[in-house]
Amino acid sequence: MTIKKYVLACLSILLTGIFYVSLQAQPKKATARTNFCGQWKAKESISMGGNIFCSYDSGDRMVAKSMKIKEQSDFITIENLDSDAASVASREQLFFDGRTSQISHSQGNKKTFSVKLSHDGNSMTIKSIVYFLTGTPYKVNVQQQAFTKVTEVWKLSKDGKSIAVLSKAKSNIWDGERSWKTLFVKIN
Repeated sequence: MTIKKYVLACLSILLTGIFYVSLQAQPKKATARTNFCGQWKAKESISMGGNIFCSYDSGDRMVAKSMKIKEQSDFITIENLDSDAASVASREQLFFDGRTSQISHSQGNKKTFSVKLSHDGNSMTIKSIVYFLTGTPYKVNVQQQAFTKVTEVWKLSKDGKSIAVLSKAKSNIWDGERSWKTLFVKIN
């Protein structure tokens, strides 16, 4: 009887292993990724909602009330439609692999940024740090290096007609953290 129990136990383990391996070999369903492509317009820019407008040079996407988004398989391009199209600062290319990109606006003013898609593909998080020169209180013609760190969570509505951007910012020139929401509506 012990041999029959041993053989039965081995067969059940073998069948379980075969069943498990066949399940793992099945092709996985690709996660449907949200498509942010199109032209979008808001009542105010993202940076205006958090009162951090002065942190950005003209042409930056953070000061745009309207933008155009193009999406490729491994990156997204966001273009500020309110600025001169020839300006490098009016276009940001964000790579989905988390790679950090940089734009240098002028001496002492630059911006680093990266993007990460959510696991379900329904939202993206953009993290950026903008470095800029600002006046020093009570000192004439003396500037200091300032920075503002911003985290934006972009969520496309289920109908694809609006993007809610939830933002948080912190800087070395003001206390605390600021949070706000900006809503973009699809215009094309």
